[in-house]
Amino acid sequence: MTGRENWIPEVESCVSCPVYGAGSPSRVHTAWYNIWVAAMETASRVLDGLQLPIVQAPLSGGASTPDLAIAACRAGALGFLAAGYLTAEKLAEDISRVRRLFAGPFGVNLFVPDEKSPKTVDLRSYNERIRIEASAVGSEPGEPKWSDDDWQSKLELVLGERPAVVSFTFGCPEREVINDLHAAGIEAWVTVTEPNEAAFATEVGADALVVQGVEAGGHRASFVDQDGVGEVGLLTLIRLVLKGVKLPVVAAGGICDGYSVAAVLVAGASAAQIGSAFLDTLEAGTSPPHRERLRSRGRTALTRAFSGKRARGIVNGFMERNSSVAPVAYPQVHYLTAPMRAAARASGEPDLINLWAGQGYELIEHGVSAGQVIARMAAELEDALGTVARIPHLRPM
Repeated sequence: MTGRENWIPEVESCVSCPVYGAGSPSRVHTAWYNIWVAAMETASRVLDGLQLPIVQAPLSGGASTPDLAIAACRAGALGFLAAGYLTAEKLAEDISRVRRLFAGPFGVNLFVPDEKSPKTVDLRSYNERIRIEASAVGSEPGEPKWSDDDWQSKLELVLGERPAVVSFTFGCPEREVINDLHAAGIEAWVTVTEPNEAAFATEVGADALVVQGVEAGGHRASFVDQDGVGEVGLLTLIRLVLKGVKLPVVAAGGICDGYSVAAVLVAGASAAQIGSAFLDTLEAGTSPPHRERLRSRGRTALTRAFSGKRARGIVNGFMERNSSVAPVAYPQVHYLTAPMRAAARASGEPDLINLWAGQGYELIEHGVSAGQVIARMAAELEDALGTVARIPHLRPM
């Protein structure tokens, strides 16, 4: 038995079925329970065991915390720790905290380094722009270095710690890495943005695919950082991926309520990975100026201005001034702008911060716990599936 039985209400019958009347078998519930079961019965033991088809996205750069992952897990979702930009030692501390306070499964996300990217790039012109921008908060440009994000040390750490899942972003690890994870009893999930990436990840042995639509906040997970690559809408991408591969799909991108979760389940996903909806929760490490901007209306856009890699955030002055000239140079630009962004956070200046958020961020709740967000989504998911089942032309003859 999996945890999902605890969530689906009145599966076999209901007191008053909205379609068939009082005392009748609830064909609405039964039909949509079958969709639920089809979505959740996958080749992934982790997805199969979830109470809810919700995955808390890893939020690298500060928003991700052990307490957020714990809260998500306790609410019936799968919580994730973000390893990006952390040292292996800090990641070990985060894993230890989760383990002390929660006994069930959780995940860890790793950045796959692009060994083929240039180690040195000419950033003199962009450096001067950053120097001028950073002076507004009393800062200077950082060192534009290349880094593999402590890749090997983090791999060795997760192989020893054995979280239930290790997911990958910015590329697909080699088959040997995935084999090592499997030998340690760890599922390997790969984030993809194109059908050909999905096919490659399947070929090397991935257990599930995190399918990232262009609506998603934060960095594009594309294997190749090229304009126009990996910029497909989520529902279309789910269908294109599932046409070519048979792995379980975890849908990501712009999902901020239970109605969107329902949409991706009907499209064939096994779960929804949600990030922006947790950014303003009590457990998140999101900075105060970032939280402030999440509470006001604004448009989002893709930019390389803060990191040298395409990422979606709420448009601010820094993006408007620099997106058109930002170089393709990750992670060098990330390190170049890091001191400026840190100083801006400390001084409460949102105009110089990467305000990562998905296109649906105006749907999120503010100042509540992650558990409350998940409970609200579960209720909306139930309502959405029931509403679809009541559409007249979908009723059985």
